[in-house]
Amino acid sequence: MRKFALILALCLAGGAMTAAVKTIYDFTLKSIDGQPVSLKEYHGKVVMLVNVASKCGFTPQYAGLEKLYETYKDKGFVIVGIPANNFGSQEPGTNEEIKKFCTNKYNVSFPMMSKVSVKGDDITPLYVFLTDKSTDPKLGGEIKWNFTKFLFDRNGNPVARFEPNITPESPEVIAAVESALKQ
Repeated sequence: MRKFALILALCLAGGAMTAAVKTIYDFTLKSIDGQPVSLKEYHGKVVMLVNVASKCGFTPQYAGLEKLYETYKDKGFVIVGIPANNFGSQEPGTNEEIKKFCTNKYNVSFPMMSKVSVKGDDITPLYVFLTDKSTDPKLGGEIKWNFTKFLFDRNGNPVARFEPNITPESPEVIAAVESALKQ
């Protein structure tokens, strides 16, 4: 079933079944304002993708994410926040409400995308790719909760995955970001 979902995602993402998706750059999302954003825009940067939610016990991680982004953005680092309402209905708001919350409460300045689904029947193609164990046995696997963090090198290759209980300020996250930036 997972293979079928990946093939379907490839087709929906504009890829042919014979052309395998290789990096995050093969995907386009919509910004929080509804504009298409090709992840190719981030080629050459170290990228952290994070599924976020406004009403979660992990929501205060927005502050740590913003601090991490501010610390390393001038060195070629970007965080992409991807709101999802898959866990306990903890992201019920509209994109406009999410943007207002993130800006007013946490001064979020890193790019935010429109709300998507990161698991289930309506999973967005990017998350089919991110969670597929056949694509990446080490980092693949179902998203367990909000604030799962995926880190990619400057060429869009996966470097690390951090589960929600690992905060943006944790030594392992900082070490992985700094290591990826040096490459």
